[in-house]
Amino acid sequence: MSSDPGQPGENRKEVNQSVVLGAVVGQVGCLTLLIVLAALFGGIWLDNYFGTKPILTVVLMIASVPVTLVVMFWIVRKATARLQTKPQPSNQKSGQGGNQQ
Repeated sequence: MSSDPGQPGENRKEVNQSVVLGAVVGQVGCLTLLIVLAALFGGIWLDNYFGTKPILTVVLMIASVPVTLVVMFWIVRKATARLQTKPQPSNQKSGQGGNQQ
């Protein structure tokens, strides 16, 4: 059980990134499922209401693909931005420029 003093911080960073990645995958999976199910059941309901048996269900299922891709892209961009903008340590120089109020 040999561990370097620098290892815990690096391991914590890897664990944090893994947790964020798992959360992103979970969000994308759940939202994809919700969008597809909404398109399916909404299409079935609209087909029964208007009497156009498979047409609206097929159209909504096909339309759910780009919607799902846009939602995936949006979630991944938010997660990536959150990972890249970590809070700065408090030992940074804070007395420069017009940042004082």
